[in-house]
Amino acid sequence: MTRIFISLGSNIDAEAHIRNGLNDLADALDHVLISTVYESEAVGFEGDNFLNLVAQADTELSIAQLVALFKQIEQRHGRVLGAKKFAPRTLDIDLLLYGNLATNEPVELPRPEIFDNAFVLLPLQQLWPDGVLPNCSQSLAQLWQAFPQQSQKLWPIEFDWAAPSDKSQ
Repeated sequence: MTRIFISLGSNIDAEAHIRNGLNDLADALDHVLISTVYESEAVGFEGDNFLNLVAQADTELSIAQLVALFKQIEQRHGRVLGAKKFAPRTLDIDLLLYGNLATNEPVELPRPEIFDNAFVLLPLQQLWPDGVLPNCSQSLAQLWQAFPQQSQKLWPIEFDWAAPSDKSQ
C-alpha cells in the first residue's frame, strides 16, 4: 500500500461536487481521510469562490492508474475535458504526493501547487504536519509557517463527510 495525498476543489455547486467526488474516491481507495474544507477566492481568474481540501488515502494503484481514475471522476461530475486551466470547474482532483516519490512522469510529484497555493499547503499540512516532501528539508508545518499567508485569503467552512464504505475503517 502506498500513502497518497490528493487535492480536491470546486466552484460550481461546490459542496455537492466535492461530496460526490469524495464518495467516488472512497469507493476506489482505502482509508480516506479529509482535511478541513476551506473556501477561498479564485486564483488566476475572476470567478466564484472555491471550496478546497486535501484527502489522504492508501492505494495499490499506480500513479498512471490514479491519474486516469481522477479524470474519470472529474468527467463523471461535469468537468469538461480540455477546458481552460484558470476557469470555473465542477471538480478538480490532483495527485499531490505518492509515497516518498519524486517524479516528472506521468505527472510532476510532489505537485508544485503545494508550494504556491495556501489552499493546498494549509490542508496538506493539517493532515501531515511532520511530513517532509522529497527533496525538501522542511516539514509541511514549517513550510506553512514560512508561507506568505496574507497573500491568499481562505477560511474554514463547516463540511461533514464520512466515507460511505467499510474501506475507511
